[in-house]
Amino acid sequence: MANFIDRRLNGKNKNTVNRQRFIRRYKKQIKEAVSDAISKRSVTDIDKGESVSIPSKDIQEPIFHQGKGGKRNTVHPGNDQFSTGDKIKRPLGGEGQGAGEGEASNSGEGTDDFVFSISKDEYLDLLFEDLALPNLQQNQLDKLVQMTTHRAGFSNDGVPTNIDIVRSLQGSLARRVAINAGKKRRLRELEAELEELNQDKATNQAEITILLKEIETLKAKIAAVPFIDTFDLRYRNFEKRPEPTSKAVMFCLMDVSGSMDQATKETAKRFYILLYLFLTRTYKNIDVVYIRHHTQAKEVDEQEFFYSQETGGTIVSSALKLMNEIVKDRYDPSQWNIYAAQASDGDNWADDSPQCGELLRNQILPVSRYYAYIEITNRAHQSLWREYQAISQSHENFAMQHIRGVEDIYPIFRELFSKNNQSANIE
Repeated sequence: MANFIDRRLNGKNKNTVNRQRFIRRYKKQIKEAVSDAISKRSVTDIDKGESVSIPSKDIQEPIFHQGKGGKRNTVHPGNDQFSTGDKIKRPLGGEGQGAGEGEASNSGEGTDDFVFSISKDEYLDLLFEDLALPNLQQNQLDKLVQMTTHRAGFSNDGVPTNIDIVRSLQGSLARRVAINAGKKRRLRELEAELEELNQDKATNQAEITILLKEIETLKAKIAAVPFIDTFDLRYRNFEKRPEPTSKAVMFCLMDVSGSMDQATKETAKRFYILLYLFLTRTYKNIDVVYIRHHTQAKEVDEQEFFYSQETGGTIVSSALKLMNEIVKDRYDPSQWNIYAAQASDGDNWADDSPQCGELLRNQILPVSRYYAYIEITNRAHQSLWREYQAISQSHENFAMQHIRGVEDIYPIFRELFSKNNQSANIE
């Protein structure tokens, strides 16, 4: 067997190129490891990197060797135990065992000890690959490009109201220093010479008179330099930049009632953290509105949404009413793509479920691009699920899924936000 030794020096960034090539080659195995890891992590570690193991059968590399052929002379060792035709006994050990240590198994596969670590960015890229907000469309006003004003440094021309005083004075000072530096140096030399001549005025009267005239001339030239000139003026510069008017907002509605035990709340938080990472990493300037509810709904910030311990009874319609009010107040459907994701255990006041269905059909779904509902429970579905199931059959922009455990979060998340469900992209 021939051995090839690569003695070439590594080029610049060669390791980065090789790393990306390795990820592309074993992308399937790495993505499987990433999807398995998401269900085993704590909420605080969900966005960190990951170490994955590649099965030994998948990392076998081709090798170069010398093939058989031609005439060769070889010398084989002799033996004093066997002759032609002898039968060799079976190796010692039980059935299915070899000479190695340990016991054999008739099922399963082994995994090579090779462990490959991926960074946070690589982990998130693989986690959210091929995902997008469904039905994301350009709004009607997108045909009229909106021009917005942005600061663009400074210019030498402009209107008086845009004069930057500090920049202008800095330019003035620099100009006066540059013009008068030589004159002031010469003035100091003449004044020093005059001081020496003044020690004997009677003898040096003629030279003193000449020096005084030269000093007066220099002072007049220095004083003639204007304090500020039009050349020094600097104006704040502004420019118009086109911006698309299409925007998106995601409403996150989470049930925090007493029926939601700690494990169910943790599962809901995992789903929303995954959703938040996906939105902030994939889209720029997307608004996220957080709503927690029990018998009453309240708009909260990110910290309170994930960590508040407030609880109570269950009236789901309170969250839908609050979302509808916020949409009417802040998010015009003609300018915004409106999305919502609701998580609950399905427990609701029986008389309230029909009201939820009415709010969705008549108020929310007509102005929403996509509404996703996930029910986190291991028990039988209740009235809210049945109400929503009827809505999903009549509205294409409504989707619902059932999560039984943590291991279901990522597969269902990918199903809800697969790129196959979107009709257009937004930059």
